[in-house]
Amino acid sequence: MTIKESYNIWAESYDSVENKTRDLEKIAIRQTLLSRKFDFVIELGCGTGKNTQWLAEKAKHLTAVDFSKEMISKAKKKILSDKVNYVQMDITKPWVIKDEHANLISCSLVLEHIYDLNFIFSEAQKKLNAKGLFYICELHPFKQYTGSKARYDTEKGTIELEVYIHNVSEYIKSAADNGFKLAELKEWFDVNDKMEPPRLISFVFEKI
Repeated sequence: MTIKESYNIWAESYDSVENKTRDLEKIAIRQTLLSRKFDFVIELGCGTGKNTQWLAEKAKHLTAVDFSKEMISKAKKKILSDKVNYVQMDITKPWVIKDEHANLISCSLVLEHIYDLNFIFSEAQKKLNAKGLFYICELHPFKQYTGSKARYDTEKGTIELEVYIHNVSEYIKSAADNGFKLAELKEWFDVNDKMEPPRLISFVFEKI
């Protein structure tokens, strides 16, 4: 089963089933970007709209992107705003978004499914304007080493999605190679339990 097919199926239960990774990232993006306002935002992997409404409130215009038709359908039903434009798009192919358009690109729990980080950073660099920010939050590679990955349960059993492990240095190098500097890095733990591996890692990169 492809990643797109998996997410189309997952859309039905994504909001209702307990998901510590999803819920912690919801906290992470709000704490990281709380004090900022933006004119134009691109949200990569909007899913069912976990962060879409909040980002729309911080922006004059939001382009919410996902490759799953069913995920976007759920988001559209929840977030009714003239500020939001939904785009079904595969971000591993050239992005059909105006160059130098955005002040912020957010990318939440997406890149574990992407093999080539370099392409993502290259496209993000084109779409951001001067000093634009690229917020990324992903399952921490330390957590991935323990076997944690995107998965969900169905009546027929557990579906595990195809994932890739990207080391911290890979994120930073891919960013630097494509004209970004690291502005912030933070690790996120379950209930501040630092005896266990951090669940998430977040970055804020600034376009140079």
